[in-house]
Amino acid sequence: MEKFKDRWEIKANWQLIFPVLGLLGLVLSSYLISNKIVTSFLKVSEHQDAYLISLIILTIFFLIPLLGGTLWIFKILEKKWKVNYRWEMIAIFMVFAITGSTAAKISDPIISLLGFYRESTSGWIYWPLRILLIFPVYQLLLVFIGWFFGQFTFFWEFEKKMLSRLGFARLFKQ
Repeated sequence: MEKFKDRWEIKANWQLIFPVLGLLGLVLSSYLISNKIVTSFLKVSEHQDAYLISLIILTIFFLIPLLGGTLWIFKILEKKWKVNYRWEMIAIFMVFAITGSTAAKISDPIISLLGFYRESTSGWIYWPLRILLIFPVYQLLLVFIGWFFGQFTFFWEFEKKMLSRLGFARLFKQ
């Protein structure tokens, strides 16, 4: 355990929550992918044993490359992003994941309140409007959820850099 803590620069036990949650997220993602594949080939009620065995094998099959890919991305981004500790990388990835999912979920009811429904609005109108709505929702959520995970400074700097690249640099000049 000490070797693991040293590798991720974990100084306090509470910081272990980030690697644990990150690993649980990878396991859940592997499970969901595997479940989708297995249920498309097998009827669960008829082949319960085959379903469980296939699900376990495929979950492990997908978990290994997901974990390897994540660690590879960490190595690349660790050089680019300025973080104090390696475990903060996991927190940052979790913020990005939660923010993206939440912004997509929130945008659907908001666009419905505006009177645009997926069923009755042309896809050529509905999807560009929804994407345009997701963008500001995402920006606000990114800073808020980043603050919640203790990464406000990182995400505030990230926001300023991204918005200035989009032509909003004058908003941040003092």
